[in-house]
Amino acid sequence: MKKALITGITGQDGSYLAEFLLGIGYEVHGIIRRASTFNTSRIDHILVDPHTENAHLFLHYGDLSDAEQLSNIIYNVKPDEIYHLGAQSHVRVSFDIPEYTGNVSALATTRILEMLRRTGLKIKFYQASSSEIFGDSHPPQNELTPFHPRSPYACAKAYSFWMTANYRDGYGLFASNGILFNHESPRRGETFVTRKITKAIANILAKKQSKLFLGNLEAKRDWGFAPEYVEIMHRMLQLNSADDLVIGTGTPHSVRDFLSTAFNYVGLDFEKHVEIDSRYFRPTEVDLLVADASKARERLNWTPKVNFENLVKIMVDADMRASGLDSIGEGDRVVQQKFPSKWWKVD
Repeated sequence: MKKALITGITGQDGSYLAEFLLGIGYEVHGIIRRASTFNTSRIDHILVDPHTENAHLFLHYGDLSDAEQLSNIIYNVKPDEIYHLGAQSHVRVSFDIPEYTGNVSALATTRILEMLRRTGLKIKFYQASSSEIFGDSHPPQNELTPFHPRSPYACAKAYSFWMTANYRDGYGLFASNGILFNHESPRRGETFVTRKITKAIANILAKKQSKLFLGNLEAKRDWGFAPEYVEIMHRMLQLNSADDLVIGTGTPHSVRDFLSTAFNYVGLDFEKHVEIDSRYFRPTEVDLLVADASKARERLNWTPKVNFENLVKIMVDADMRASGLDSIGEGDRVVQQKFPSKWWKVD
């Protein structure tokens, strides 16, 4: 049985990845921060008492800012693969806490890589990079596009990318960067713009909310479906050699597009509910990110199954159910048709 260690296991990607790896027979270990309350809502449905016979999911307290803790966990678990997904990942918030963002989202990568170098453990390493590293570089962006990060988060991710590449080239580590463009799901954090929109729609329909406050509606992103993307993380570590790959749909849409698609789906006019609040604008904006994932198509034979409109419907349906409403169901039917043997819990 292979072992995997996931940082950020309680996040959107970490929770889906844990489900996927458990489903293909892995023993999965995750690092979580100690807190007075358990922040495990995204993985509660797969958590079992570690004393249970045949338990295959184990959590370890640790912090990405503590090199000794990380080293102890990695040395004791001795995983075959490490998926480094943990970060302070909110772009707008990174402007407010840039030092913390750099410490957790950048230096943590070095802490893990240096531990692997010093110990000589033959562990495959996946680093979750981000399309934000491209900033305002000319689209479409691929593996050869120059980086021009436009936020503290993007700068941290650019640092992590190059450290991963340098440890691969300099010390022979199997270390790969997945440059994933925006990928969403019903498990996306509620302060991220896509989930903020779909949750607000459910609240408006349930008479719990009347207004939705947003920032730049003209920013365009390449949005995909998160469960599809975490499978790519695993497939990258099964290649014969480590590599850096851009993952995305190749089709950009604006925040305004997301708004209109989501509100129209439930028969609402977003103009009547949305107001602009300047606090949600970034000091330096990124106008357009769109993936050229031709290298991934060639190396992994991968194409996305869920398009933009269906992604929006999946998320709206899930938030409607979460608010106690009957979902419209078109998003649910997309999931059933395109993923008849799906391995994840959709909500």
